[in-house]
This record gives sequence, structure tokens and C-alpha cells, in this order.
Amino acid sequence: MRLIERTHYLNTLKSVLRTPDIKIITGIRRSGKSKLLEALRFYIEKNIPNANVIHINFNLVEAEGLMEYHALHDYIMDKHKAGVDNFVMIDEVQMCDGFEHAINSLHASEMFDIYITGSNAFLLSSDLATLFTGRTFKIEVFPFSFSEFCKYYEREDLDAAFLDFASLGGMAGSYVYEETWQKYAYIADVFNTLIVRDIKQRYKIRSDVALDRVADFLMDNISNITSPNGVAKVLESNSNSTDQKTVRKYIEYLTDAFAFYKVRRYDIRGKKYLASGEKYYLADQSFKYALLGTKNMDWGRTFENIVAIELLRRGYEVYAGMLYEKEIDFVALKRNEKLYIQVSDDISSDETLERELSPLMKIRDAYPKLIIARTGHPEYDREGIRIIDIARWLFDNGDMYYA
Repeated sequence: MRLIERTHYLNTLKSVLRTPDIKIITGIRRSGKSKLLEALRFYIEKNIPNANVIHINFNLVEAEGLMEYHALHDYIMDKHKAGVDNFVMIDEVQMCDGFEHAINSLHASEMFDIYITGSNAFLLSSDLATLFTGRTFKIEVFPFSFSEFCKYYEREDLDAAFLDFASLGGMAGSYVYEETWQKYAYIADVFNTLIVRDIKQRYKIRSDVALDRVADFLMDNISNITSPNGVAKVLESNSNSTDQKTVRKYIEYLTDAFAFYKVRRYDIRGKKYLASGEKYYLADQSFKYALLGTKNMDWGRTFENIVAIELLRRGYEVYAGMLYEKEIDFVALKRNEKLYIQVSDDISSDETLERELSPLMKIRDAYPKLIIARTGHPEYDREGIRIIDIARWLFDNGDMYYA
């Protein structure tokens, strides 16, 4: 498989070298966490004289003897070298029984700069404060962005490349396969493995069908306002009886494993977050087509999913806006920055363009307002609202946005 440098992630890791935090690389399965750790190791060995890198990959047979925390701790302590920078890198750390005890002890010794990756369901964001007594720094890795897709395939025609990206997505492990059906088979296997191996094993779920149905429902309702009660009612009407409490729990499991991202609603006029009715977006749009098929592709929802994940990738907090009972697709916040965004497939007709413009024009503050659509043209302005082609918004100067 061809490798490309994921510059924004690597630069983030470079910026925290030698800090006392425990660096934790998270993200959905097969998003490139292990390759990122390898890239950091290569950078350190090339640029830091006499660096001592202690690298352990629990996917390899030679690490089998370290799958108990005392053994792991003693092995790393034995590898320590005095008078140099000592870096500890552990891949799939959750495979070591009691790993948090070893990591906490190594961190407390102040002898190592520590970097770890782990399977999502076993190294959840919600668990970090409980697992580790020291401060943690989290780097969340997403599937390939559109700009990385173009870089990998060396594509220059953005319009044609975007149509391929919209259906094939950013799961780079699928890129080695020639046929589309082979790519989708790989992507479907990644998702099914995520559910079976991670979620079902961790939470000892006995009803495979119920969890699968909840995942299918969320995939098929991307960008719709969703509630556990609503999902439960739909499943019940289809002879898949599952109560609201179980549905809520399964949705939490799926978001904890980075399969879906929850976007809360935000009342723009009242400047408050709404307590009910969220939207869910897939970590990568290709999962839907790999699992549910491509017969009835809804490009508008696909584009909305792509924009949602790109905003998260760029470090924004993302909300679904509500204004006078009208929806604004996204309110994106980052420090003092705020963006209002509408996403559309085709705004070539005046009627469609006016429908997208209308909610944005009702917003009275001066923050930037954008319509992101497949225009095929350079950016232009209408009533103070920027109208940007989606392929160019995703590609142009992408790295400058990353937090």
C-alpha cells in the first residue's frame, strides 16, 4: 500500500514532543493510527540525536510475553537509557491486561515520553480520566480527507475526484483493491469488525440483531433529527422490538467507538443548546454504501455528512442550527470563530438557491455565512453570503484549518 504523510496529525504530535502528558491516539478502526505512530517514530529517530525509542506493537507475536502489566512495565524500564530522551510507543495497548497500571507508573517516574494507541471501545474518551492519573493529550485520527484522497491518487481534476471520493470515502485500506465491490467488501468488514469485536465483546451484547438494526437505522437517516424513542418506535413497527433505553445505550456505544458522531441542535436566536433531537453522521460516508448499497444514493445527505466530518477534522465544534423553526445545517465554532453553513447538492435553479439563502439571511449577526454545494465554479458572493464549490472548499488550503 502506498503511504502518504498525514501532515496535520504528524505536526500536532511534533508540537507536543517532550511534554509531560500521556499522548493518546484515538479514532475509528483502520483510520491510520498505527501508521501515524510509525511516522512519529521515524521522525524522532531521524531528527533527535541519541533518542531511545521503545516501540511495542501488540499485534505482533513477539509482544505476547508483555500482555500483563508487570511484564510490560519491567520490559520498558529495562530498555531505559540514561542521559538521552526516552520515548515509549505502544500500539493496541488494551491488549495488555491492566495496561493502565503500567502506563501510570511509567508516567509517574518522569523518565519517559509516552505515546499509545488503542482499540476504540477499550480506550474511550470517557474513560481517560478514570484510567490515567496523569494528564492526557488526545489526538483523534479521522479517515482520509478529500485532500488526502487526491494526494494519494495524485488526482488533479477536483470535480471528477470528488465524485469518486463521495462514494468511495476515506478508508485508505480499501484503496489497494482495484474493483469497487472489493473496496466495499473491505469497508463493510471494517464496520462489522468494529461492531462484533469491539462493541459486542466489550459490553457482552447477546442480541446481535438489535445493535445491527440500530446501526442500519442511523446510517439510513444521516442528517435527520433522531431520538432513541423515535428509533425504538420504527424498529418496533418493523417487528424488531427494542426499548428506548436499549436503543440509547447502543447509540452511545456506536458513538464511543467513533462509528457515528452526534451533532446537537443549537437555537441561534436564543443562543442555547436544545436538549432533545440530535443528528448523527457517519465517520466515513462509504460505510453506508458498503453496508446498505448504492442503489438510491442521496447526494445531498452524503455531501452534508462529508462537510460535518470535515468540520470536526478541522477542529470545530459542530451543531445543527435552528432559527424560527428553520434549520441551518451547521453552526461551527472554534475559539472566537463562528460559521453558519448550508450544504446542498445542486443550487443551479433560482428556487433552490433562494431556499438555501433564506435561512442564512435571517441571521442578524456578522459572522461568516456559507453555502457549500457542487457548483463546479470559483467562489462567489450573494447577499453577503459566500457560495463555495464543495470540492474546492474541501481541498483548497485544507491543512491551514486543522487545529
